[in-house]
Amino acid sequence: MMNLAESSVGNGDVLLWMLEFFLFVIWFWLLVIVFSDLFRDHETSGWAKALWIILVIVLPYLGVLLYLIVRGRGMAERNLKQQQAMKQQMDAQIRAAVGTGASPADQIAQAKALLDSGAVTQAEFEALKAKALTA
Repeated sequence: MMNLAESSVGNGDVLLWMLEFFLFVIWFWLLVIVFSDLFRDHETSGWAKALWIILVIVLPYLGVLLYLIVRGRGMAERNLKQQQAMKQQMDAQIRAAVGTGASPADQIAQAKALLDSGAVTQAEFEALKAKALTA
């Protein structure tokens, strides 16, 4: 017959399980961050990427720590570049959706080019300029 103390799970076991689960989630998150940064980097050769992947898979803890030490500064720079590119793409999509692809200064410069080429008169240029400034 089993003793009641042998079959019960104590509070320490639950806390240990929670710690292990937390460490697993953090570990998985670090792997995702490292692999996404590795594939985001266009300056690193394919061979170097393959070596990093092998290192992270064969020696996981050491590989991730080495990656963070060696390439940590570059990770932040690549992340910033990606965010800036995404912001520029979003701004371009918003400008396209609004319908004005050019700023007022660009519109005036285009109108000036038309005036210089003789395609529009001075009065038409002034009208285009006023329209660009009021838009």
